[in-house]
Amino acid sequence: MYKSGMSALRVNRRMLVAAVMVLAFVYLLVIFLWGAFMDPFQYAVQYENKFLPPRKDHLFGTDFMGRDMFYRCIKGLSNSLVIGVLASAVSSVLALILGIASATFGGRVDKLINWCVDLCMGLPHLVLLILISFMMGRGTKGVTIAVALTHWPSLTRMVRAEVMQVRSSQYVQAAYRMGKSRFQVALTHMVPHVLPAYLTGLVLLFPHAIMHEASVTFLGFGLPAEMPAIGVILSEAMNHIATGKWWLAVFPGMMLLIAVVLFDVIGDHLKKLWNPESGNE
Repeated sequence: MYKSGMSALRVNRRMLVAAVMVLAFVYLLVIFLWGAFMDPFQYAVQYENKFLPPRKDHLFGTDFMGRDMFYRCIKGLSNSLVIGVLASAVSSVLALILGIASATFGGRVDKLINWCVDLCMGLPHLVLLILISFMMGRGTKGVTIAVALTHWPSLTRMVRAEVMQVRSSQYVQAAYRMGKSRFQVALTHMVPHVLPAYLTGLVLLFPHAIMHEASVTFLGFGLPAEMPAIGVILSEAMNHIATGKWWLAVFPGMMLLIAVVLFDVIGDHLKKLWNPESGNE
């Protein structure tokens, strides 16, 4: 009776975790699709409506050019999501390759990759982002490359640690004795082993990528000013907060915070689904 009750509790808990994760994913997907297919007229310049406070026809008010802040925030967050997902995907693939190579080959390869990881993690992150974005010509391409090239070290360490655990297992050693190459062993045995942790790490990269894209853009080294983006919107808002136009910063900041928290929620709940014991710590 006790065991069946505990089993039912675990099932209900996993269903709740899955439901929360799905709701968070659906919200982010709606924001992305809404912004991707939005009519530019909805956030177009209308000087006769400038600096209107939040109201029924302008939920988030309007900015200094009369642009609707609600639609502009949706479009800006959608653009940030695209850059965050793209940069995180590239960065995570790089981390997967380097982490497996480091643990599999060892020796000089391991030392070189660990040195690169320590170097990247030792440099001030925001400064490195700005330098790479500036060198790549700024804009969408520059900031995407900058985020992609600066977010792989921590995930590389995690992948390396996972591979180091499985490297000495009996089935991996048996595969080597059967004549399989390091590449074949990595592809057939190590990648499936690290996949759950890798996917969780990938999801947890998204909030960092989005926040850093917004930060670099806010400082003027990211997306162009004419492109709707949360960093651009917040940067423009700084010129008008002192005059009482609070809505120009509060609403875009709130939407960015919600997106970051939801990615964290998805990552944490994904970890609990694959490793239920982690939720009991």
